[in-house]
Amino acid sequence: MVRMSAEERRDSVIRAAAREFARGGYYGTSTEAIAKQVGVSQPYLFRLFPGKRAIFLATVQWCMNDLIRVFEEASDGLEGDEALHAMANAYIRIVTEDPDRLLMQMQMYVTVAAAEQAGDHELGDEVRAGWMRLWDTVHLPLGGDADETTNFMARGMLINSLVAMGFPPGHRVWEGCYPAALNKGRPSA
Repeated sequence: MVRMSAEERRDSVIRAAAREFARGGYYGTSTEAIAKQVGVSQPYLFRLFPGKRAIFLATVQWCMNDLIRVFEEASDGLEGDEALHAMANAYIRIVTEDPDRLLMQMQMYVTVAAAEQAGDHELGDEVRAGWMRLWDTVHLPLGGDADETTNFMARGMLINSLVAMGFPPGHRVWEGCYPAALNKGRPSA
């Protein structure tokens, strides 16, 4: 049996937590379920993270950093429409091929909304900081154009909603979502 370092174990906890939070949300996910997914005890889990909130915050950071990585890789060396379509295709691929990634994002926003309503701004601060890093990552390849960046991010949120509702790419409701990137060779439903 190969032993993992504490950092490797933390990474495995974050990935398992992303799956669990995606499916159950923050309030519906137990640390016991996360520990079970990773194959560790709850006491060990709490040696890695001080509590559920810390696990969620680490998972939020991982989720945002992963999206940033996807957009950076997709747009590497590209600008304008080429960058837009490459990032759009990469994003559509990850949210349609790995539903947990989309669900984790959705849970992140729902949890922040609930926390903000309760006067807890720490989660919101973390998600907003991640969103700004994401914005900046998209903004530069799109020529530093705020309207283009806003349009890209807004369409991404529309894509989140369409995928969450079960509309497959190529369905007619996707027609306004990066049509050149999406509808090539795909039948419309």
